[in-house]
Order: sequence, then C-alpha cells, then structure tokens
Amino acid sequence: MKHFLLFLSIIFLTENLLFAQANNKAQIKGKVVDATTNEALSFASIRVSNSADNKLITGNITNEKGEFSIAAPYGNYYIEVEYMGYKNTKTAKISLTKENPVIDFGNIKIEPSANALKEVVVQAEKSSMEMKLDKRVFNVGKDLANAGGSASDILTNIPSVSVDPDGGVKLRGSDNVRILIDGKPSGLVSFKGGSGLQSLQASMIERVEVITNPSARYEAEGMAGIINIILKKDQKQGFNGSFDVITGQPVNYGGAANINYRHRKVNFFVNYSIAYNIRPNVSSLSQERQSNDTTFFLKQRNNGTLTGFNTNIRGGLDYFFNDKNTITASYLYRRSKARRITNLRYEDYLFTNNNLTGISKRKQDEQETEPNSEYVLSYKKTYARKGQEFNAEIRFLDNWESSDQLFTQDYFTPNETIISSKSLVQNSLNDEFEKQWLFQIDYVQPIGKEGKFETGLRSSFRDMVNDYVVNQKNEQGQFVVVPGLKNYFIYDENINAAYAILGNKTKQFSYQAGLRAEWTDVKTTLRETNEVNPRKYANLFPSLHLTYALPQENSIQVSYSRRVRRPFYNDLSPFATFSDNRNFFGGNPNLNPEFSNVYEIGHIKYFEKGSLGSSVYYRDTDGKIERIRQVNALGFATTRPENLLGEQAYGMEFTSQYNLAKWWKLDFNFNLFHATIDGSNIDKTYKRETNSWFIRQTSRFNLPKGLDLQIRGNYEAKQKTVQGTRLPLYYFDFSASKDVFKGNGTLNFSILDIFNTRKFRSITEGSTFRTEGSSQFRRRQFNLTLNYRIKQSKGAGKGKKLELEG
Repeated sequence: MKHFLLFLSIIFLTENLLFAQANNKAQIKGKVVDATTNEALSFASIRVSNSADNKLITGNITNEKGEFSIAAPYGNYYIEVEYMGYKNTKTAKISLTKENPVIDFGNIKIEPSANALKEVVVQAEKSSMEMKLDKRVFNVGKDLANAGGSASDILTNIPSVSVDPDGGVKLRGSDNVRILIDGKPSGLVSFKGGSGLQSLQASMIERVEVITNPSARYEAEGMAGIINIILKKDQKQGFNGSFDVITGQPVNYGGAANINYRHRKVNFFVNYSIAYNIRPNVSSLSQERQSNDTTFFLKQRNNGTLTGFNTNIRGGLDYFFNDKNTITASYLYRRSKARRITNLRYEDYLFTNNNLTGISKRKQDEQETEPNSEYVLSYKKTYARKGQEFNAEIRFLDNWESSDQLFTQDYFTPNETIISSKSLVQNSLNDEFEKQWLFQIDYVQPIGKEGKFETGLRSSFRDMVNDYVVNQKNEQGQFVVVPGLKNYFIYDENINAAYAILGNKTKQFSYQAGLRAEWTDVKTTLRETNEVNPRKYANLFPSLHLTYALPQENSIQVSYSRRVRRPFYNDLSPFATFSDNRNFFGGNPNLNPEFSNVYEIGHIKYFEKGSLGSSVYYRDTDGKIERIRQVNALGFATTRPENLLGEQAYGMEFTSQYNLAKWWKLDFNFNLFHATIDGSNIDKTYKRETNSWFIRQTSRFNLPKGLDLQIRGNYEAKQKTVQGTRLPLYYFDFSASKDVFKGNGTLNFSILDIFNTRKFRSITEGSTFRTEGSSQFRRRQFNLTLNYRIKQSKGAGKGKKLELEG
C-alpha cells in the first residue's frame, strides 16, 4: 500500500508539473486593496481575458493578504477584479512575452460601489467554509443549525468530524484528535477531553479550524490532526456587541453576551454565557456469554436524565503600545454543575433468553461540580519588515472536579418479588485536580521575497491527582471501603519542545519543511499501593508541505508529518467507573504512546460558482491505543485501553461548495476509507480489515423577505472494530432564520435530529461473549434563539464587516 501511494503521488505530481511547464511560461501578480483604507481584500476574484476577443483565459482568487499570482501563456491580456460591494475594476492591456514574462501590478486599488456616501457598510460575508491547502476554516455563525447549541453540537456539524455519545471527538474516524482553544490547550477541554465542550455555548465561537496534517509549528499530539476552536473577540473602535436568548425542548434555556469596547490604545472584550438544560437519555445492552458449557444471557435497559447548569465568562484587554507592540491579558472561568440520575434494570437468563432467573434494579444519583480557571498573558511584536513577528505567552490552568454518587440496588425473583437480604447501598467520592503552566515563544523571520524561517520553544508542566473511594453500607448502617476501590492517583507530566520551519516560494512552487523535537517526562503514582511508573523519552517529529499552483484556478499540495498520541490521565488512571456494576470502564497504567506517520495529497479547484477540495491520505500507526472489552466468569465486563500492534488506514475525501442558484447553496462532504487493524498481541483473532464511508450534505435556501432555510443530512456507514462492528448512524437537521428589529436581530428556529434516529449501536465480540449495545444520549431537540446586535451587522460573528470611508 505504501509503495502504491508513493507511485500514485509521483505520477500525479509529474503529470501536473509537465502540464504546467508546457502551458505556462509567464506570470501575472499583484495585490488587491481598498482604495481608501489600503486594507487588503482577501478572496477577490481575478479574471484574465484575451484582449482580442474578451475570452476568459484563466483566473484565481486573492489569498488572505489580498495577493494573487496567475500563470498564463504568452499573449495580450487585461485583468478584471471583482469584489462584493466594490466597483468592478479593469486594467489596461498587458503583454506577456519571452522578453517580458512577469507583470507585477503592485497594489490594485478598487473603490466601493457606493462611493458617494459618507460611510458605507459593506457586508462581505465569509462563506461558512473556507478551504485552504493546509486546513479548512468553518465560520460557524453562518451555519443555522448551530444557534442555541454547544461547542459539541458545532463539531457534530463539521465535515470529517463526528462526536460520540460521551462527547468524544473523532476526525476521519480516529479519536486521537487534539482540540485547542485559540490555538492553545484550555481548561474547557482538560479533564474530560471533548466532552467538556458540551458546556461551552456555540454563540461564544467565531470559527473552527480543522488541520488534518499539521506542521512542526504545532505540538505533535494528535494522530488524526488538530481541531482549533477560535473564540469571539473584536478590535473595532467604539462599543459593539451581540446578545443571545435561547429556549428549547427538551429543556434548553440559556443566554449569551459578546461585548467589545475599544478606546484608542485599549481594547476590552467580554464573552459570557449561561445555560440550563435537561437531557433525557436511553440505552440498552444484550449479552450472550459461554462458561463451562453453559450459556448465560443478560438484558440491560438504562434510562435517565442529565440536568446541567453551566456558566462561562471570558474577559480581557488588549493594550496597543503602538502599531507594532501589543500585550493581551485574559481570564476564563467555567463552572459546570450537573445532576445525573440513571435507572438501570438487569435481567439474567440461563440456557435460553426466555428462561429468566433473576432481576436487579440499580439507581445512580450523582452530584457533580466542575470549576475551571484559565489565566493568559501574551505579547506580540511586529517589525518594519513585513512578515517579521515575535510572540510570547504564559498560560496557567487551574481545574478541579468533585463527584459525589449514591447507588442503591435491589434484587428480585423472576416474578419481581424483592429479596430484601441482597439489597445494597453504595457511594463513590471522586475528587480530581489539575494545575498546568504553559510557556511558549515563537519568532518568524522573512527570507528574501517569498521565504521565511520560523522557530519557537514550548514548555508544559502539568500536575494532576485523583482521590477516589467507593464505600458500601454494612449491616450496622455504616459505610465501609469496598476492598480494592480506594486509592490516590498522581499524574505528573513535563513536556519541553523546540521547532524550526523553513519555507519559500518560487513562481508556482512553494515548500515548507520543519522539524520538532519533544522531550517527555511522565510519572504516575498510586499512593495506597506505592506503585510508581516513570516514563522518559525524546522524539523527533518532521513535517513537509509541498504546494504547486496549477492553471485554471487549481492548487495541489503533498504533505507528511509524524504524530504521537501520549496516554493521558484518563487512559492511565486505573480507577473504574462504578455507576454500572456489570460494566466497568477504567484506565491502564502500563499504556505506551502510539506513533503515526501521516501522508496526504490535497487538491483544490475553484469554480465561478464554488470550489472542490479533494485529498488522499494514509496513516501508519504503531502501538495503536484501542479500548478492549473483557468479560469474566461471573459476567462482569471491564473495558480499558490497550496497545495493539498497529493500524494502517488510507482513504480519500471530497469537500465542495456550489452555488446552484443565487438562492440555493450546496455544501457536500464525502469520506471513504479502508483500515487494517492488528491486535493479535491481545488475541489472535483480533485482526480486522474494514471499509467504511461517511457523507454529509447541506442545502441552504435564501428566500424572499430575509428568510433563510437550511436542511442537513448525515450518514455514517458501518465500520468494523478490533472486537466487532459499529453499526450505521444517520440523522437529519432543519433550521430557519428571519431578520427582525430592522435587521439588528435574527430569530432562529432549529430541529436537531428531526426523526430521532441518532442512535449509536455496536456489536462487540470476544472468545466467550457477544454484546450488542445501543445508546441515545441526545434526543431530538427543538431550539428557538434570538440574536440581537448593537453596532454590528447581520454577519457579526458570521462573517466579516468592512467599514469604508468614501
């Protein structure tokens, strides 16, 4: 497979390079700026037409800096610049010859279309998705389904990303994805990984970046890639803000405010959200087990509610010493309180699934409090030379979580007569603490006209503890410790890193090569049993990105990176969840890191009415971490992470946008992949090959009188796992929005999971058991959201506002 992909890559690149060399011998370049403010205009359309017959020859769009570079054959042309809200601008005739192969227009200044007005506000609304060769950027405010939801809901609606019932996030089918907030680790995703995002309101988020093959600039953690969530913050002079009020069913009440005030050199920003929700959930499990030539059956049904009250506040200020030096200080506080009540019913059968032998009922009542604090101090300096930049940051995370659970369980005969002597009462106390210091500096030095050198240092010091105990009431009515279920787990992690990246561009070809070195020192300690497990290792993580601009608005990129997944706190902590006394989930203190080599070929084609992105990728993973389920002779199941020998996965992905009409826009994402998993070190039968695919399609309709409608369909095909199969999953969402209050507000109504079909189903098999499970932790949801804006356009938080002086 490796040789096949390499061969395919060489053919593909060679073909396009030869095509480019044969057809493009000259170059047109320049930069598009606002005629009044000189602000660069990104994503402006550039058309190159034959001066003789006005026939379109080629074209492109400007990048984020407003720059463009277009290859064209020798000949006589003119170029035309188009940008929403601006006058179309046409240049004089130019001639490309062998003697004059490069035409550089420098700055092309274009004027607003409403030039006579004293002030014109042009809504240059960004697309909901911007495709770039190294990442995809999703402007989440444009997605109607996000209104009233959480950060977890936003990720559910992003191509290539899926979210499981517990809030775990997967990218292209892999759960080893690194989630960052504003480009850095955050307390919002600390203790529980992606599940912590369920308490972050969607209204606080500006955009999400998906980076499938990161460069050495980013930490090496995250085999499948990085998801970077950018929170809202503005820097326009004066006061502006937006406010949201949310109501929904099942119960989903909330509010949010995003406020910004800038006066000369000082910019203040505050984001606040509050939410109260009740989420009903159901799940079921059926298990067949063989022991000593006897067959046992278990039928389990669970139902419950999770009542949550969450608040988030993030505030700070930017101080501009001058136009080249800025210091930023911010503070984020999140407090989450939850009460979880779950009723579990177990039915035991012998020999056949009709021969009922006993029933037991268990109730979990959990009170959970989780406050998180985050302090950030950063400094940015720019220099006279364009592109030269220095950044430094100090970040401190202070998080803790307290969980107090009470369990009651009663046993019954098959005719549901209670057996009082077997009743039991238990409680579980679980306190977790985390403190982390993060120091980082980055420097960028331009080289020549197009090149640059980047370097940086990063140090992270993290200390975490888990104080855990399970007690059971004895005959005297006193709670005593359950043997083996009391300990104090300590996790110390120190990671130091340094990186360097060199990049340059020559005509249509550009490259970026980087190397990152990371030194890891991790130690876990179980205080009660005095088990100490130290790990120290150093690793190099190279990365390479090669890009070639092809004619007719095409670009292609080949990339490579080495990634790591280090076992984290929850992976290593041996304590098992105790809410379900038939199925336990815990960590493995002996877990080792997994390493992956990731290869990808990406291509982008721009059309007049849309764009198409495609990629072919391959991941070769050693020591893959996978959760393995084991069932003992008494029928109790334990699931914990183990290191498999490895996994090889390859696939292809297509992402497109197309404006079928002025009132109808289509977004499409399709991912097809094949994986070979080798877990024969755990069990000789744990070898799997699987083919699976994922598809998502969104249609957005802009109707008269400011009414917008959106319909989205999702389908995930079944996928084999190392122990069984994850069954197909599908669901549909509907949203509608209408402008109110003379355009200062927007009313949004959404139905998530219209047909209530978003159920996670799986089959897990071992040598002595077969388990079928189904769960639905998020039922069909109705949300109604009102957004009101002060001195912001409709696209604030959705797009980009340009204020033009005419």
